[in-house]
Amino acid sequence: MADPKGFLTHDRELPARRPVDVRISDWQEVYQDFSQEKLTKQAARCMDCGIPFCHNGCPLGNLIPEWNDLVFRTDWREAIERLHATNNFPEFTGRLCPAPCEAACVLGINSDPVAIKRVEVEIIDRAFAEGWVIPQPPAVKTGRKVAVVGSGPAGLAAAQQLTRAGHDVVVFERADRIGGLLRYGIPEFKMEKRHIERRLEQMRAEGTEFRTGVNVGVDVTAAELREQFDAVVLAGGATQWRDLPVAGRELKGVYQAMEYLPLSNKVQEGDLPASPVSAEGKHVVVIGGGDTGADCIGTAIRQGARSVTQLEIMPQPPSSRPGSQPWPTYPMLFKMESAHEELEDGGGARVYAVSTTEFVGDADGNVRALRLVEVEGPQKGFKPIPGTEREIPAELITLSMGFLGPEKGSLLQDLAEAGGDGFYDARGNLTRDKTYMSKVDGVFVAGDMGRGQSLIVWAIAEGRAAASGVDRFLTGDTALPYPILPTARPLV
Repeated sequence: MADPKGFLTHDRELPARRPVDVRISDWQEVYQDFSQEKLTKQAARCMDCGIPFCHNGCPLGNLIPEWNDLVFRTDWREAIERLHATNNFPEFTGRLCPAPCEAACVLGINSDPVAIKRVEVEIIDRAFAEGWVIPQPPAVKTGRKVAVVGSGPAGLAAAQQLTRAGHDVVVFERADRIGGLLRYGIPEFKMEKRHIERRLEQMRAEGTEFRTGVNVGVDVTAAELREQFDAVVLAGGATQWRDLPVAGRELKGVYQAMEYLPLSNKVQEGDLPASPVSAEGKHVVVIGGGDTGADCIGTAIRQGARSVTQLEIMPQPPSSRPGSQPWPTYPMLFKMESAHEELEDGGGARVYAVSTTEFVGDADGNVRALRLVEVEGPQKGFKPIPGTEREIPAELITLSMGFLGPEKGSLLQDLAEAGGDGFYDARGNLTRDKTYMSKVDGVFVAGDMGRGQSLIVWAIAEGRAAASGVDRFLTGDTALPYPILPTARPLV
């Protein structure tokens, strides 16, 4: 245990965000530096519980008490070894994960939990700065070839594990750069893309090959892929977005979030001088109250929106854990992300318990307003409340309402035909057995394609688990960790 009295003598503290008026003028990450003195105090709050419920809260099984103790003792080199033992990409999770580990922290029963995410990201950032993150090429090559389709966190985790096991791994990505939603779905102010680049440099040095601009199923058929490779890992994500089929949906100015966000990222990459879909000078409405909606808010504000309003059909969540969501479950609480802080600072609003009824256009076919109505809670089926209809200005609307599963394009159509009955589960995701193999022999499924829309930690955990399944399939055994992820679902 780092400090037996640490949780009594130190309060939870996180790094300060840069002032709103400063950070919205650029696209850099919003948090200021956090001193080592403050960080060791946060690590000291960990109680090294006899039953570390933070392990249960984290799908990766991160050894949180161990690296908290090592940080307290300033043994950074060993801390990154323990962190990398379970997590291939802590620089991603430490910035993007909603931290179910913190929700499961025992301190959270009657106090503020340990700042686990902050400790995690400081460990990996120091490791990169010190040059400790080096390539780990395999000592022996197996001569087996594996294709990984999709380069998000699940695909990258599977690829790195399989490369280190000695297989020849090729990652296929239909976009022009590697990273999936990490690259084009996450704004620069939330995670600067240099973090992806330095990890890709390591993976290339280990032997992983990346092929961008390849739409598997079109440019390379499923049959060709299976013929050219000994195994295939499908890790394309749940990219079939949920739409909003109300009157006026066809108007210009109504976009899916994943049509809007990637363009601003391309500007930051230097591909475009400015986004062709910009919020500058416009009344912006973001439909959807989740993380993607917050990303749209922050992006619109940095583009110079005239006003920003966020709509959510659910009631406003409570600020403290309700009795129906007891510790150590993950509670749905009211959150103040950096984008929400920027929204309120600029006079914008988050509006809860409302449903969009119509998009209103002008004579040129551009959206000019949005009509909404207040609704009762989910227990009453979101029934509209008479007399609450109103109209708000809206010249740019983003739909940030989540995803419905993997896209059923030519790749999955061909594989479904080969796999026969049961290729999809009841939710439209791909079924897989306990080794993560689909109904098609030698074709494995990792991440959101099998699980549905989920967290980055689940994606990495499933990528690691699928890699061990592939390794066992190819060699008859495996030395990779996570031979089976017991709590993964849905499995058959």
